[in-house]
Amino acid sequence: MGNFYGTTAGGGSNGCLSGIGCGTVFRLEINGTVTILYNFSDGADGNSPNAGLIRDAHGNFYGTTSYGGDFTCDFLGCGTVFKLDRTGKLTVLHTFAGPEGAGPRDGLVMDSSGNLYGTTNVGGAPTCYCGTVYQVDATGNLTVLHAFTGTPDDGYSPLGALVRDPAGNLFGTTYFGGTGNLGTVFKLTP
Repeated sequence: MGNFYGTTAGGGSNGCLSGIGCGTVFRLEINGTVTILYNFSDGADGNSPNAGLIRDAHGNFYGTTSYGGDFTCDFLGCGTVFKLDRTGKLTVLHTFAGPEGAGPRDGLVMDSSGNLYGTTNVGGAPTCYCGTVYQVDATGNLTVLHAFTGTPDDGYSPLGALVRDPAGNLFGTTYFGGTGNLGTVFKLTP
């Protein structure tokens, strides 16, 4: 067995608007020792990493923050996609700005080329701001793969991490939309 790695949405040594800290990335060793690998600052690096991490073959971690980064969408910020290397150096791969999506709250999935896929809770189509499915490449370029419209056949406000099959299809759920506005299960093809 090895160490466990994760995030906290609050806590850490940097204060945020909530007064409870901006969140951390941590390592939990088998003997119970906890080491903080990174403290978010609510600046360009973001804050509130609500989702888990994924790890590449080189030991780098990838995740999202729900807030911070760019503050054009509201006073809390739009969120980020980040990479944390083995030395604890954090690199912001992408900063959300609203129209492309904002408020990523769920984890990422990675393909064999190193592209990251995830969802935002809001942003996207200007008539709805119902959330997006996005791809971030290794250089930080973001592509919106789908902007939810809130129609009964589409859903809105994605909730839960995506699942990617070997053919590259992405599967996920939305909190609202669909029959009776009770949410949807969706498939997004490559």
